Amino acid sequence: MPLEFLNPSRSFDEARNAVRFIGHDGMFEVPFLIEADALTATGRNGLETAEAACLAAFDAARHSIHASARKLYAGGKRTIYTITAANMR
Repeated sequence: MPLEFLNPSRSFDEARNAVRFIGHDGMFEVPFLIEADALTATGRNGLETAEAACLAAFDAARHSIHASARKLYAGGKRTIYTITAANMR
């Protein structure tokens, strides 16, 4: 079964400076992170600004982020998948 992104929810993880989101492979949840640097969010001069900028950048690039997540997921099983700037090229 292909990896799907049924739930549009995403959240900012301050500790990891990344956006968390979930994919689904059948009935299994697959956790993902995309690093803030991969989102090329600009204007980060405070947590609220960083969070808002990262979430807006995620929403704007959702299709390409999901495509990168599918490629990363196809590479093998992990506990959590982290998308970096290199994965987005």
